[in-house]
Amino acid sequence: MSDFSSALSIAASGMRSQTTRLTQVSENIANADTPGYRRKLTVFQPDRSAEPGTVTTGPVRLDRTNLPQIFDPAHPMANADGYYSGSNVDLIVEIADARQAQRSYEANLRVFDQVRQMSSSLNDLLRR
Repeated sequence: MSDFSSALSIAASGMRSQTTRLTQVSENIANADTPGYRRKLTVFQPDRSAEPGTVTTGPVRLDRTNLPQIFDPAHPMANADGYYSGSNVDLIVEIADARQAQRSYEANLRVFDQVRQMSSSLNDLLRR
């Protein structure tokens, strides 16, 4: 495989992985107030079935930190003491993760675009 194809493949795998990460972050934000919801974590790992340097997302992992106990005796999920398990999603952390994923996606997109432009310029030079 050519160096151009390798660079495009690596950048595309990064964009796919960050897209998956953004999806999980958006699910976390959507479920921030869902009782008993555990935050989903994205794990990146090398994609051994593809070009060296490519990445993929591993299996979804759940954040195992303790769920906060919320006192609300009127809540339908409250136990005999009036507590129910809340969500362990922290919106500040999720927004920071979303921003980081967005910037990583944009960086991979710029690499992809630069490689495409270099390939186009090389083809133009070879036609002369």
